[in-house]
Amino acid sequence: MASRSMRLAAGFGAVVLSLAGFQAEARDDGLMLPVEDVLTEYADRLDSDVKFYFGKQSYPTPSKKLGEYVTNKKTNAFNKSDEEACRWVMLSALLQLQERAQSEGGNAVVDIRSYYKKNEVSSETEYECHAGNIMAGVALIGRVVKID
Repeated sequence: MASRSMRLAAGFGAVVLSLAGFQAEARDDGLMLPVEDVLTEYADRLDSDVKFYFGKQSYPTPSKKLGEYVTNKKTNAFNKSDEEACRWVMLSALLQLQERAQSEGGNAVVDIRSYYKKNEVSSETEYECHAGNIMAGVALIGRVVKID
């Protein structure tokens, strides 16, 4: 007859193996979604004094260039549609860029590109989001500038 500690160890091992199998089948769907949906839905959460310019959108000539910054945000996607989770995490990424612009003395973030797993995707109208069973993520890279 196996000892109690051996039975507990075997049971723990079975749980670990089942979790490892779950991880191997984790979903990670890449989606391209409209930037405008986020800017419209969360307009009241974003400071209108900081402007965002995506991809190759034109913008006024900056008086100061204050650096390039990356944001990599994740959010809980449980019990949310992929689109809902992605809009929420995109807002979080934009808020982080907005805060960076303000802390650096800037008032705009330009040349914003998706940067998921350091893979740049440039678009004037869409952002890349990866959605899974439990988490959704958005990574952005952009340049903080001061525009007069």
